[in-house]
Amino acid sequence: MREPKMCQIVCKAKITEKEAKELKEKIEEEYRVNMILDNLPLVVPVNRQDKNSIAYQGGYHVGLKGVYSGTKNEKYFIHNHLSFTVKYHRDDNSELSRIVGFEVNPLSVKHQIDDKWNGVDTRLSTCDPHASKFVINSDSPQEVEADKEIIFTYDVHFEESEIKWASRWDTYLLMTDDQIHWFSIVNSLMIVLFLSGMVAMIMLRTLYRDISRYNQLETQEEAQEETGWKLVHGDVFRPPTHSDLLCVCVGTGVQFFGMLLVTMIFAVLGFLSPSNRGGLMTAMLLVWVLMGLLAGYSSSRLYKMLKGSEWKKITLQTAFLFPGVAFVIFFILNALIWGEKSSGAVPFTTMFALVLLWFGISVPLVFVGSYLGFKKPAMEPPVKTSKIPRQIPEQAWYMNPLFTILIGGVLPFGAVFIELFFILTSIWLHQFYYIFGFLFLVFVILVITCAEIAVVLCYFQLCSEDYMWWWRSYLTSGSSALYLFLYAAFYFFTKLQITKLVSGILYFGYMFLASYAFFVLTGTIGFCACFWFTRLIYSSVKID
Repeated sequence: MREPKMCQIVCKAKITEKEAKELKEKIEEEYRVNMILDNLPLVVPVNRQDKNSIAYQGGYHVGLKGVYSGTKNEKYFIHNHLSFTVKYHRDDNSELSRIVGFEVNPLSVKHQIDDKWNGVDTRLSTCDPHASKFVINSDSPQEVEADKEIIFTYDVHFEESEIKWASRWDTYLLMTDDQIHWFSIVNSLMIVLFLSGMVAMIMLRTLYRDISRYNQLETQEEAQEETGWKLVHGDVFRPPTHSDLLCVCVGTGVQFFGMLLVTMIFAVLGFLSPSNRGGLMTAMLLVWVLMGLLAGYSSSRLYKMLKGSEWKKITLQTAFLFPGVAFVIFFILNALIWGEKSSGAVPFTTMFALVLLWFGISVPLVFVGSYLGFKKPAMEPPVKTSKIPRQIPEQAWYMNPLFTILIGGVLPFGAVFIELFFILTSIWLHQFYYIFGFLFLVFVILVITCAEIAVVLCYFQLCSEDYMWWWRSYLTSGSSALYLFLYAAFYFFTKLQITKLVSGILYFGYMFLASYAFFVLTGTIGFCACFWFTRLIYSSVKID
């Protein structure tokens, strides 16, 4: 610590033909080497062209491609000399210092030996502190060739810094584009205001008028000429087809909602620091497992209201449907990474721990939740359901289920897609994502948008005497997941240069999982909003 080192030799390596080929591949594909010092990742400062500021790139490139002057053939050069800069902050009261920055300037140098090779004590003519000869540029670079020797060296400089230890992560998390985030928030708020206006109009004008009119219908003729949503009061709470699956989906969605809410509140309050590697992922998994209680409770409450009697079947489906699909996809993707012999594969012990969490904690909690939910008296619908289902009149083209479902997903997706771009960039291009305040705002906007679009479309649907609203309301806001997946595909082809088949499968596998989760979450929000809305309007009308 605080002792500068110059021209330290690490080793001399003779590279075989196979190693040379691998190195060239890694340089071609722009692989980076990552190091950690005192829990700080290594960065390369890069000057930004547009502004007089410095951006940090995580890790340094293995090497670079270049052309010797006067020739046309492209050669591969390896970064074999690392010039480290360690920034430290001196404590005012004592002589102690703490590391607050870790930067590197990678260089490529064809080292020459003075005399003979003597391990780490060898004198180099290209880098000799005694003769004040240091490596400052890559003018005579080290080419990657088979059966040639490469000498690896490094320097360490120590630099005092004003940055305090507590705020040493700030440079890594510097928000470069916060205007774009504000733009995204304003854009989303516009959508929300537009929708809220529509909802308010429906609630106040139309519903108030409808309800007062329906409650004043005295004469027989007027009663026969009833139109609109009151006509379907005898069918609106008729259990839908595949009601079991709907209950399971809603339960899973509630579990997701709980997980995201709790995790984000913790992240906004600063409990999940990026310096704690993998803290966010661990927190999300643990909260997800504990939220099994809510999943079981909400699915069994809904199931009981829909006159279901086999609560154990519903509980098992809630406990296994989403986690089961997710685990199978995850396992297959992980097997592919194993096959590639990559260090990025999740070890078998971790897999086993995940299965234990799922079977040992999540499943029992879902059962406890279901038991509690099924013991409570069933929710009574505000109107009685008639014995014979009513015939649905022919609908206008714009009330076609497929059309309204696809339209319904556009707005929730529009509200989040700019923030989504940043999240995708941070996951796939290894940049830090640490703007949870913005993310929380976007999440709130997403919830409001999903709820409002579902209510508006549900109202129009009931007015045209179509009472099949259960699945429609779920799919209306849930269809935003389709746009999410399409956007992920667009991002793949425009932003990522991925050529390997396995990498492509990984990307689409994980994005499919994310879209599936997004579908369950947004669908549940839309469904709950419509459920509340239909109960509200039908309970305020007098029905003989």
